[in-house]
Amino acid sequence: MRLLLVEDDHKISSYVKRGLEEEGYAVDVAYSGRDGLDWALATPYDLLILDVMLPELDGFSVCRRVRQQGIHAPVLMLTARDAVDDRVDGLDAGADDYLVKPFAFRELLARLRALLRRAADAPKVTLLQVADLTLDTRTQRVQRAGRTIELTAKEFAVLEALMRDPGRVLSRTVIADHVWSYDAFNQSNVIDVYIRNLRRKIDDGSTVKLIETVRGVGYRVVAVSNVASR
Repeated sequence: MRLLLVEDDHKISSYVKRGLEEEGYAVDVAYSGRDGLDWALATPYDLLILDVMLPELDGFSVCRRVRQQGIHAPVLMLTARDAVDDRVDGLDAGADDYLVKPFAFRELLARLRALLRRAADAPKVTLLQVADLTLDTRTQRVQRAGRTIELTAKEFAVLEALMRDPGRVLSRTVIADHVWSYDAFNQSNVIDVYIRNLRRKIDDGSTVKLIETVRGVGYRVVAVSNVASR
């Protein structure tokens, strides 16, 4: 999941960004309303977190303009004021929820999870399976032939991107776009390292190798039909 955080308080933004990345989210940060709007219009995000009091353009205005451009990603507003008028203004601007500062990080996570669950127009498949490899997005559990495989948050995200479209070759750029924020991903060999780790954990010791390299293009998880024909 890729999130945009627009917060001009560098201490708060650093704290929230670090916590969200530890939970497996890819997070981009903007420190002004103008920059936040530019990022939101240029990049497809799964969710936006907007502070109300921002330089150049306040959070309400950013939210309103995002909605005017047809962007339907959930918006969580952060406000230092718990006034009813502020909440109404935020909802009228197109926000989906609000959180009053100071807030507990656990509550922020709960609000994000609730918004992301409601965001999908149709329920997404939460249990992915290719051959004898399964990935459960709800429990974050990966198993192959009944054996539980321990993955880091980033390894899990890379594998999920591959398993959501088995047989399709994903370039390094596409994989990175699913997993990393722009400022975190800056070396092409990062993807290769994670694929190598996944191969070691998933394919080593198995007769059928599920993770394939398509030279000069990218990586894929072998489709079930291809595995069955071998």
